[in-house]
Amino acid sequence: MRSSRFEIKDDQPVSWAVFTKLLPYLGEFKQRVALAMLCLILAKVASVGLPFILKYAVDSLNDASTITPLLLAPIALVAAYGVFRFLNVILGEVRDTLFGRVTERAMRRLGLEVFEHLHRLDLGFHLSRQTGGLSRDIDRGTNGISFLMRFMVFNIGPTLLEIAFVVGILFTQYGAKFALIILCSVILYVFFSMKATDWRTRYVREVNQADNQTNTRAVDSLLNYETVKYFNNEAYEANLYDTNLARWESARRQNRLSLFALNGGQALIIASAMTSMLMLAAWEVQAGTMTIGDFVLINAFTMQIFMPLNFLGFVYREIRGALANIENLFALLKTKVGVEDQPNASPIKVSRGQIEFSHLNFHYDAKRPILSEINFTVPAGAKVAIVGPSGSGKSTLAKLLFRFYDPASGCIKIDGQDIAQYQQLSLRSQIGMVPQDTVLFNDTLRANIQYGDTDADEAALQQAIEMAQLSDFVGRLPDGLDSQVGERGLKLSGGEKQRVAIARTILKNPPIVIFDEATSSLDSHSEQGILSALNALAQQHTAIVIAHRLSTIQDADMIVVLQDGKIQEQGTHTALLELDGVYAGLWQAQQKAH
Repeated sequence: MRSSRFEIKDDQPVSWAVFTKLLPYLGEFKQRVALAMLCLILAKVASVGLPFILKYAVDSLNDASTITPLLLAPIALVAAYGVFRFLNVILGEVRDTLFGRVTERAMRRLGLEVFEHLHRLDLGFHLSRQTGGLSRDIDRGTNGISFLMRFMVFNIGPTLLEIAFVVGILFTQYGAKFALIILCSVILYVFFSMKATDWRTRYVREVNQADNQTNTRAVDSLLNYETVKYFNNEAYEANLYDTNLARWESARRQNRLSLFALNGGQALIIASAMTSMLMLAAWEVQAGTMTIGDFVLINAFTMQIFMPLNFLGFVYREIRGALANIENLFALLKTKVGVEDQPNASPIKVSRGQIEFSHLNFHYDAKRPILSEINFTVPAGAKVAIVGPSGSGKSTLAKLLFRFYDPASGCIKIDGQDIAQYQQLSLRSQIGMVPQDTVLFNDTLRANIQYGDTDADEAALQQAIEMAQLSDFVGRLPDGLDSQVGERGLKLSGGEKQRVAIARTILKNPPIVIFDEATSSLDSHSEQGILSALNALAQQHTAIVIAHRLSTIQDADMIVVLQDGKIQEQGTHTALLELDGVYAGLWQAQQKAH
């Protein structure tokens, strides 16, 4: 069974090619990106100019000759310092504002693409997925894009640009010694940060994995709240949850200790570099080759470089994690769709609704066949029932008709058209389904019924409600159709949920209708009322009824009896009873139980 998790192995390096994958999402606002980059460069020019203004201001104040003209030169330099400081900040704000739109649009585009891709994936993927962990992957991936864009473009890029400016200035103005100290310390810092971060990435991933498992278990337990209560397993669930939390706690502790080692090494490099720069500058001042202003400039440049460089260590760590999270997201996008439309597939056109199952074979695992050589035809407008023991393949036939899976061999035709040759969306628009286990959206009753046709008017909605025997139930609700049904429809009974499912299928009004144990949760009175409505509906539609209660399908035009994935018998209710075979045995067993 496929896993829905996309974890990167601990020894697998995160691909920096993620940046190239993000470029198409940034191409929508080329002018904004260019203007943001211009603001970035101008802000760094202003930032590099600040230490020079400080130098000249200090030298002017230190020079007795500047006292005579009422300190005009130092005051002007201090004012210039304020202007440059303001420009540095305001240009950064303009840059962030311009690029924020670009980042948000990229997150929106990629988020939508992932959402649409998840809906294109086949049923097998969704049956094996872990919803809590998958949602965390999506959240961390989209948030990782925001972090990556913001910090890579506005922190790492500007810092590297500023380092280049400062090294060049120090080399030309003060010689190679100062430039080499800065350059070597920056290279050592970056090298150490990258190696140490790569080493501790495994602990970050372990934290994420433990977080996913904890969240998945919590969501699964809460979704199955009633089951937990039925079996008095609150303590069992709490122990499982605590076990996952303990694993998360251990991973966090290891992550914290590795972070301590990384931060300690970075702090040592920064302290050594700053001490060396200031000692060299003090020596030069003492020797008379540099002024006090030069000393202030060297100190300002050193602090200006290492303050963001210290922050760069955090940014790199987060970018490393963001790259892993984004890579998970792109790995999800790479998941192949199991059932795809053929190139240039056209919409299917259903005029009569005749369904033909021809030499149909299907398996989930080649060693365990589910359906073998299924051959039967559902005439247009007919009501055909499919019955058989549990596990005989009844519901699988419905899934194949919807093209949730493709058969291993054989085909299904509607009005002589092989459904594999046509668009899935158009096919499913022609088929309605009332499932055995109806799961509703956490929304109003109206929204859940109208889901069958979101454009339906009030008259059609009320007609569907009446046909599904829901009118009395809606009338008893304080808020009527605006009542909330709760998560998965837990505020409604099983019969009420099935009637909602029937109502929205009636509202959809497709030419082909499938009822998969559609009345299994109804009482006898409600069942008879809905059966009358369904029979009226079946007169104008092709109906496939997957049934366990044989009493509900006595009037079917044909009954197909499945056993072990093969058709054992076909015929009407009367003919099958006369045959005295599998169907007759099932009928007699149910009559005795009744």
